[in-house]
Formats: sequence, C-alpha cells, structure tokens
Amino acid sequence: MAADKRWAAHADLRADGRYEVDRPEPITPAALLSMMSNGAALVGFDFPIGVPAAYAARAGVRSFNELLALLGNGAWSSFFDVARTRAEISLQRPFYPSAAGGTKREHLLEALGLRSANELFRRCDIAKGRRACPLFWTLGGNQVGKAALSGWREVLQPARASGVADLWPFDGTLDELLARGRTVIVETYPGDVYSYVGASLPKTPSGYGKRSQASRAASARGIAEWARRADIELSAELDRELRDGFGSSKSGEDRFDAFVGLLGMCAVVQGAREVGAPASDDVREIEGWILGRAAS
Repeated sequence: MAADKRWAAHADLRADGRYEVDRPEPITPAALLSMMSNGAALVGFDFPIGVPAAYAARAGVRSFNELLALLGNGAWSSFFDVARTRAEISLQRPFYPSAAGGTKREHLLEALGLRSANELFRRCDIAKGRRACPLFWTLGGNQVGKAALSGWREVLQPARASGVADLWPFDGTLDELLARGRTVIVETYPGDVYSYVGASLPKTPSGYGKRSQASRAASARGIAEWARRADIELSAELDRELRDGFGSSKSGEDRFDAFVGLLGMCAVVQGAREVGAPASDDVREIEGWILGRAAS
C-alpha cells in the first residue's frame, strides 16, 4: 500500500465515559507496532484478514493463524509476489494480476481450482451491505489485494511474531480478547458504515462519493449529529477538517475512511452495533469477519 494512503484515526476513552476523537494522522507500520506494544487497544484495519474457505480447503490450510506464520517462507516463499500471468498463479501464489492487459477473474478460478466466482469471496465479503472486492484480485480502484499483502507482511506477521497483539476472531470472541488487556486487531470496512454514521455522501455540482471533497463536506452535519447522539466528542481540529471534507488532496478520501471506520468501531464497543460474526468454524478459523457487519 502506498505510504500516502496510510492514515490512522484514534479515539480515547475519557474519565466521564465518553470517547474523544482526534483528526486522522499519517501512520507507518513501525509506529503501529510500537503503539500495539504499549498495552490495551482495539486496532482496526481496512484490509481483509482471513482467506476464503474454498481456497483454504484446496490449499490444505487449516487456520489463518497457521497460514500467516508460513507466508513468505518455504513452499509459501512467493506468496507476496503478485502473479504477472495466469501461468504464475498457484495456491501458494494466489494474488493476480500485477498489471492490466488480457486479465480476467476467471483466470484465478481456473488456476486455484475453484468451482464458481463466489468461492473467491469470504462469507463476510458477500454478506448484507456493500459487496467487498475478492481478496486475491489486485487490479482496479476497488481492489483490496495489495492492501492485504502489505498489511499481512508489514503489520500482522511482525505483531504476531512479537506476541504484542491478538487477532479477532481467530484468537477468541471480541469480549474475551478485550478482557485480556492487550491490543486486539480487527478488520473494518468503512464503506459498510457510511449510512449508519450519517455519511450520506450526496451528489454535488463537483461530484459525489468519498472521492469528492464537496460530497464529504456535505456529509459533515449528519456525521457530527450521529457522533453527538453516540456521546462521541470530536476535537476542534477534527471538526474543522470534517466540515472541509478533509481537504482537496487525494488523501482526503483516506482520512475520511479512517475517521468513519473508527466511528463504526466505537459503535461496536459501545454496544450500539452488533459484532456481527456468526458462530461458524470457518469464520473463527479461516475466513475471519468484518467487525460490525451483519451476517445476513
């Protein structure tokens, strides 16, 4: 993932029981790992954490935790290298393609030995709400594969190797993990909570959606009202950035998503939004889940 797309928003729990949220700041993997080692925190990442169950069955993967420890070594040494051609795709090198030009998702199905396009998705990717992109596809503006590759190698693997963090839902339920007083890593999907937190992203003369500063700014009032009702206080600097649509630079959409994703996490911790993960062995062991996403 490009360095200029890495932003983090954080909320601190005050003595009066309210959360205070500050404006998003640039973040590096090293800074994240240092923060995780400091103690109790819930840390959410906007990239997939887990693999499709159908793929895991074909690859002989019994759990995502076990797989994570293997990646980049031995038979899995090429896992982080995105396949350039359909001939390079394999169960141990499933991400594709590295560039456009004659590439199709059907190439992944064929090379991975999957039966249908749905088997490229995890259950949470196609659950109720905005449909996520399939994990292994690495082409286009909505792809999530490259973010997963960066996140797994630069954050998840080091965090697990050093023992500074637990991984939900693979290490236990959210309540169980939070009770341990350690850092807990979860997967988030900001697009899944836009409407929940009042981010309407309406059409404007200059565009609409999260890529439009005007559309982001037009959502400010609804988000601020939702935060007030949820007993979440926005810092003065964050409030100004929110009403400005997080600026005109390309990083505006990333800062917006970091902030909205954080609000969704707060709602789950406060008990206003369900955790969402169904009681399924595949979810707990292989696929993982997007925090707060409804199962159906």
